[in-house]
Amino acid sequence: MEGIGAGASTPRIDYLAIENSREFRRLRRTQRRFVLPMVIIGLIWYIVYVLAASWATGFMSTKVIGNVNWAVLFGLAQIVTTFVITQVYVSYAGRRLDPEATRIRNKIEAELEASQ
Repeated sequence: MEGIGAGASTPRIDYLAIENSREFRRLRRTQRRFVLPMVIIGLIWYIVYVLAASWATGFMSTKVIGNVNWAVLFGLAQIVTTFVITQVYVSYAGRRLDPEATRIRNKIEAELEASQ
């Protein structure tokens, strides 16, 4: 009994060639230009929060509304910031990254079909 694809040549994908292609490098560069600043901004915001919670305890324990103090508000802002950054990235990826990735994939698939 023959296995699936027995006797047929399996198309080979040259992943290193794809990774080194101009299109893929441009895609990665575009992604890094967005992601790196967002990571830096997020980390700085988090570090400010941690440092304020550690060293500005008087300020952070100041009540703003009822029993809610600045520490609670800043903590909630951390969560909101995470969701905002995620939503901004999803929007950016949909506009800038996904179309380019689709073009690269379609080109690879067309080359595979042509080689069969």
